Amino acid sequence: MEFEKSKKAFDEAKKYIPGGVNSPVRAFGSVDIAPIFIEKAKGSKIYDLDGNEYIDYICSWGPLILGHSNEKLVNGIEDEFKKGTSYGLPTQIETKMAKKIVDAYPSVEKVRMVNSGTEATMSALRLARAYTKKKKIIKFEGCYHGHSDGLLVKSGSGTLTYGIPTSPGVNSTVIEDTIVCEYNNIDSVKKAFQDSNDIAAVIVEPVAGNMGVVEAKKEFLEGLREITKEYNSLLIFDEVITGFRLSYSGAQGIYDINPDLTCFGKIIGGGLPVGAYGGKAEIMDMIAPLGGVYQAGTLSGNPLAMYMGYNTLEILENNKEIYCDLEKKAKKLEKGLNEHIEKLNIDVTINRVKAMICIFMSQGPVDSYSQVMKSDTDKYKVFFKEMLKQGILLPPAQFEGLFLSTAHTDCDIEKTIDAAGKAFKVAFKK
Repeated sequence: MEFEKSKKAFDEAKKYIPGGVNSPVRAFGSVDIAPIFIEKAKGSKIYDLDGNEYIDYICSWGPLILGHSNEKLVNGIEDEFKKGTSYGLPTQIETKMAKKIVDAYPSVEKVRMVNSGTEATMSALRLARAYTKKKKIIKFEGCYHGHSDGLLVKSGSGTLTYGIPTSPGVNSTVIEDTIVCEYNNIDSVKKAFQDSNDIAAVIVEPVAGNMGVVEAKKEFLEGLREITKEYNSLLIFDEVITGFRLSYSGAQGIYDINPDLTCFGKIIGGGLPVGAYGGKAEIMDMIAPLGGVYQAGTLSGNPLAMYMGYNTLEILENNKEIYCDLEKKAKKLEKGLNEHIEKLNIDVTINRVKAMICIFMSQGPVDSYSQVMKSDTDKYKVFFKEMLKQGILLPPAQFEGLFLSTAHTDCDIEKTIDAAGKAFKVAFKK
């Protein structure tokens, strides 16, 4: 494969954009190659400036559950665009979208639209502090809840990839109210509550998707629900990734646990910038203009994002067999990868939760931050490059999951499995 046009585009971008990218993982820094620049995409395929075709397992990091440029989804978007792109005033599509989310999630009675997952989690925590009149929050090692100051402590996603569990520019006075506990270890949470009576909320990814894919044990999530109730704190599920992906009711629909607040993003925008947070009316009514908790946004509830998100949820609601189909594909991929792993006798672990799947270059089980950090990132680097050569685009980072869509075919999965067998041999020198 040739990458000359992408390399030239990257060199030009670096003159004007920090690192040449607008989000760190796009720089491909952890796999030691220049990023590929994309020209177009359709279905399960994505095409770079040099004309190379790839089976895409990034899918914009989760929003594209229906694949790229799904015709049912984008049909009519031009008409909406011609009406206007932003008004700064209410529209009915915002109400229709909110109702979709409320109907899908029993724990959510009201929802506020924002512009990103980061904005959603930041706003939810502010609301939790106001509601409980407490200061501190608990998060977990390896869980990423966006880049707001108080949450960049032992976080996941790009901060793991680049070895920056905290960020310069974050004042110690900001993070001193953030308590970090161990994912899947309820005893660490119990100790935190015993040590402090000032904990406003616990925020958690019910299935971690930003340190790779790590499933929360059901008893761990049940324990969080019990302890937050006992100490009059709020439980916040960050379902920015899992929302409408694991099931139509997200992770809470699978685990049958109702949090007090839920954060959304990705899928609810259908590929356009979006975020949302919602929960019990009693809590949500504390937000301005009804209450004193201030949060605003010029583009919040943008009509184009709402149109794309609403269409996505309409398709998912009316075709819930999509979730069985996605899991079937993920199981097929998992089985094929594990057959290579067993045959080659290599230290690789495949974590899968429903249709969320991840390849860890380490011996399992991988069920905590400490286990995740044992992954061999050098081997993943080699594996990634070999897969890329064969036309398979994986996340350019060990600590990210693969995203499947309805557009991925059995043929795509089979090609991926075949390519992985060859790539494993090169990475492990077999």
